[in-house]
Amino acid sequence: LDRQKEEAIMRTFKDVSHHFTEVFQELVPAGSGQLVMRTSRDKQEGDEDGAAAGGDDGATMDVGLTVSEFKGVQVRVKFVGTGEQFLMQQLSGGQKALVALTLIFAIQRSDPAPFYLFDEIDQALDSTYRAAVATLIQRQTNSSQNPAQFITTTFRPELCAVANKHYGIGLQNRNSSIHALNKRDCLAFVAELMTEEEAVGQDEVAASEPGSKKRGRSS
Repeated sequence: LDRQKEEAIMRTFKDVSHHFTEVFQELVPAGSGQLVMRTSRDKQEGDEDGAAAGGDDGATMDVGLTVSEFKGVQVRVKFVGTGEQFLMQQLSGGQKALVALTLIFAIQRSDPAPFYLFDEIDQALDSTYRAAVATLIQRQTNSSQNPAQFITTTFRPELCAVANKHYGIGLQNRNSSIHALNKRDCLAFVAELMTEEEAVGQDEVAASEPGSKKRGRSS
């Protein structure tokens, strides 16, 4: 039983690691990413950078490793081909969100589920990564092998552009209501929200500038 358990854990990690590399490449074509397993042998072998027991693709494990030696999974990513390799704790908020989504999709490809609910997963991403995530979701929805249904909430246009159905949620007198929208109305609504956000951001910047106290209050 112990041997079967270790084989299952090894197999699952290799599979998820393989898909993590694939998905990250799809989201960041110029970059690369890998999952590596940290083990108790890392420090014993004098690895100051915390190198994990994985190969170039994060899927090759040291011969003779046991589950009891595993200490955790480490993420290593590059956002440009010749750039520096970063660990998870070195990334910005948007980059961390992108890596988290990569891991979710990697697990989804390893152990597919028929249904996913995502709440504003693109909020911290810039337009390029939002478009990449939307394309990935669209591709997975139409997959011939493991199609899945995705319900997402968003205030950005990229997911709206690839969605099959659109709904707006309204709040009046503390009661929520749902309204079916067509794609054009959905995109127009999101564009209006983004314009309002940009205006608010400009007002906040103006209010923070020296000598702008009065102007900030009027805003």
